[in-house]
Amino acid sequence: MSDSDARRYIVRTYGCQMNEHDSERISGLLEADGLVRADAEADADVVVLNTCCIRENADNKLYGNLGHLKTWKAKKDGRQIVVSGCLAQKDQDDVARRAGHVDVVMGTHNVHRAAELLDEATRAEAPITEILEAAVIDDHAMFPSALPVRREHSYNAWVTIQIGCDNNCAFCIVPAVRGAEISRPFADVVAEAEQLAAAGVTEVTLLGQNVNSYGRDLQLAARRAGDESAKLRPLFSDLLRDVGAVDGIRRVRFTSPHPKDMRPDTFAAMAETPAVCEHLHYPLQSGSDRVLALMHRGYSAERYLERLSQAREAIDDLAVSTDIIVGFPGETDDDFADTLDVAAAAEFDSAYTFIFSPRPGTEAAGMEADFVDPQVAGERFQRLRVVVERSALRKHEARLGRIEEVLVEGPSKRDPGVVTGRTRQNKLVHFTPPRPLRTGSYATVRVTRAAPHYLAGDFVEIVSEPTHKLRIPVAAG
Repeated sequence: MSDSDARRYIVRTYGCQMNEHDSERISGLLEADGLVRADAEADADVVVLNTCCIRENADNKLYGNLGHLKTWKAKKDGRQIVVSGCLAQKDQDDVARRAGHVDVVMGTHNVHRAAELLDEATRAEAPITEILEAAVIDDHAMFPSALPVRREHSYNAWVTIQIGCDNNCAFCIVPAVRGAEISRPFADVVAEAEQLAAAGVTEVTLLGQNVNSYGRDLQLAARRAGDESAKLRPLFSDLLRDVGAVDGIRRVRFTSPHPKDMRPDTFAAMAETPAVCEHLHYPLQSGSDRVLALMHRGYSAERYLERLSQAREAIDDLAVSTDIIVGFPGETDDDFADTLDVAAAAEFDSAYTFIFSPRPGTEAAGMEADFVDPQVAGERFQRLRVVVERSALRKHEARLGRIEEVLVEGPSKRDPGVVTGRTRQNKLVHFTPPRPLRTGSYATVRVTRAAPHYLAGDFVEIVSEPTHKLRIPVAAG
């Protein structure tokens, strides 16, 4: 069948990097089944909505989109709609009940079944809902990176090292929709990095809900199987070293670690492995010990700052980003003042700041009596933004005059004549090259201007041209 005769699909992704990676796998599975990617919804025969239940009003946005798609589906026979991801996992049969025109509803544990479920719905001429309550104990089903892939970029790639989460943060629904932590076999992760490097990928991001606890379950299983040498400790630092040693991989990133599990051996691996980037995303969430306890975060503000200081002592030129929630139930003015103090002391390079919004199914959603007045939370949010942007600007101004190596990501969204690249510290740099540069190229740029959220500079030279194909073909990992 030629591409012109093939059915076409489009995937819309909402939420975190794990969802983005799942969408790449769904795309890969559909293409392996003969579908071709559409450039626009109007040209598609299949629309997949890969949902998130963490974002505010996620369900309202989903059903609004599904209302639009009902009209889209009616315009052409054979069109199909798939709803996948965390919201589908959490709400289970609600999607089918509220939007009967959806053909397939599937959860987070059966990404591997995307093409099969679509085929089953076609043959049955009826909607199908399949929500697995736990991950299938099979590597090719359990870990998205073991499935066929249609990557959004050819020069960098997500590599799943872990699924699920064993923490119980009061504001987070992830453990309920992603399940318990399960680490992917060590050798499989390294093997995928080697395959990616052979295809021309130069940057990989190790992906998990709590990456720095990676391998603890593998060690426990080995101990139970009789391996007395298996120490009950995370293997994340070992994984950083081995992935960083893969020939052709120039940059290794990871997201996201949990402060309660941060260990000096991770800092040592970052410092001693040249490929591992000098960037640490280190979620604070609150600077108040009382609020951190309500959140069940498992660390104090003092311990957080101590570990941050250790990281900066160990790793030269380290950039640190964070997440902070404002207005968590019960947060007082004094609690918020503590958050401002810690944010100022931490001197973050960047911060993702959020006003608390209750997520159904979480402990915090049941704390209505302690909800912070929205006007108060909004005022606090603005005060926090001033603090984090002030430190971000100082950090960026300190880089003026420096020559930075950037990985070219493509033209700026605002000005196609300007190229955007990213430094090892995960900072965006805008510059104008003397000729077009392929995405995936490495170049050096002299920084001439600093803003809170980006740098700008003058092109110096090309360091290396990309070796990847224009797009990595669909292939099993």
